[in-house]
Amino acid sequence: MIRIGQQFEEERKRKGLNLEEVSRATKIREDFLRAIEKGDFRALPSSAYAYGFVRNYAKFLGLPVEKSLALYRREFDEKKQIEVLPRGLANPNEYKRTKFKIGKSVIIIGVVFVLIAFFLLFQYRGALFNPSLKIETPKENQSFKTLTIEVTGKTDPDSTLTVENQQITLDRNGNFTKEITVFPGNTTITFTAENRFGRTTVLKRDIIVKPD
Repeated sequence: MIRIGQQFEEERKRKGLNLEEVSRATKIREDFLRAIEKGDFRALPSSAYAYGFVRNYAKFLGLPVEKSLALYRREFDEKKQIEVLPRGLANPNEYKRTKFKIGKSVIIIGVVFVLIAFFLLFQYRGALFNPSLKIETPKENQSFKTLTIEVTGKTDPDSTLTVENQQITLDRNGNFTKEITVFPGNTTITFTAENRFGRTTVLKRDIIVKPD
C-alpha cells in the first residue's frame, strides 16, 4: 500500500520541485515536509498541525485533498495503534525476541540468586547447623593399660575443640591428635566442638583404664 508521504514525494519530484521550493510556496518548514514524506508524523508539532500540513501539501501538489487526508488518517491510526499496543502484538517476531530476552534475563537472575544463596549458606551454615565431630580414637569401651592415651578425630576447621575442658589444636583440615592423661577405672572422655556462632556438638567415649 502506497504511503501518503511516498505519494507526495513522487508527485513533487514528477513536477521537478525540491523541498525548499515547496516550503516557500506552502509556508511549511522543510524539515516538516521531509518528515511527512518519510511518514514520521511524530516529528510534527501535533496531529492538528500534521492534518493541516497534509491538506496544504496535497492542495499545492494538485492531489485530491480528501483522499490524501483519508490516507493520512489511516496511516496515522496504524502508527498510533502500533505505539499503543505492546510491541509484541504489533510485531509477533519482535514479541518472540522480547520474550526470549526476558526469559534469558529471568534465568540469569535466577542463577545469580542461587549462587548468592549458596554463598550465604556456606558462609553462615554454622548459624544453622552444629559443627561436625568425629572421634577416631578411643573407641567406645576400649581398654587401656596406661594413664596416657591418644585421642584423634576430626571437626570443622573453624571450630574450637576441647577434650575434658582442655583445648586441642586443629590442623588446617580440622584433624586433631593429642595425648591426654586419664584416671584408672571406668572413665568417660567428653569431646566438645563449638563453632563461631556458639553452636556445639558434644560426643562422649567410655573407656576402661587398667594400668599394669
